[in-house]
Amino acid sequence: MPSLEKPPTAGVPVTTTVKWRFPAVHPEGYKYVGIAIGLTLLATIVSTVLFWPLVGVTIWVATFFRDPIRTTPVGDDLIVAPADGLVTMIQRVAVPRELVEELGAAPLVRVSIFMSVFDVHINRTPIAGTIRQVVYISGKFLNADLDKASDENERQHIVVEGRDGRRIGFTQIAGLVARRIVGFVKPGDMVATGQRIGLIRFGSRVDVFLPDDCAPQVTLGQRSIAGETVIGRVGGTAIGGISQ
Repeated sequence: MPSLEKPPTAGVPVTTTVKWRFPAVHPEGYKYVGIAIGLTLLATIVSTVLFWPLVGVTIWVATFFRDPIRTTPVGDDLIVAPADGLVTMIQRVAVPRELVEELGAAPLVRVSIFMSVFDVHINRTPIAGTIRQVVYISGKFLNADLDKASDENERQHIVVEGRDGRRIGFTQIAGLVARRIVGFVKPGDMVATGQRIGLIRFGSRVDVFLPDDCAPQVTLGQRSIAGETVIGRVGGTAIGGISQ
């Protein structure tokens, strides 16, 4: 059992123990967990053969909407991952036309994070600041791992402006199974680094556009943790290659 020892305060030693617990289910998932439980209970009456498979489905639904506590690194030069998942692309691309007004027309480095149906799907803001833009676009539901999903799938663009005036754009992209992007913020909202800004149901991708003075701090194939993994650093050196 891991423990965290705090330094003595006013001559009195203080000790706290950190215990593991199953992450809470986000309120957005209550309805779906309730439906799954209802079907499972109904199976005890209608068909006992379906009971155990539905128990498994109920556990999966509750797990999908889990909302773990995250410890966000502190630093004005840091950009943290907005999503749990696999880093599938790091490349310089044209900025989506919906973000040109806020981010400029010059190509930027895009870091793409793919979320499978087993990943946490709560998305978080990469930096602290003010929400400048939220743009929802309806579209297709192609495999989110495809490059063209950035332009053709249902998606939502968000731009955050930090205290130093630096703007970070990121895009929630619905995938093959996902059918709904849920947002928690609107333009003008103040957010802290790692704050929850939305989620995507069920399986999807998040793209982050790094300013030219920010170097990627992740590599292809690396797994990121939303609100914890540093994916970019202002004035830093890129630790992996960037596709053109």
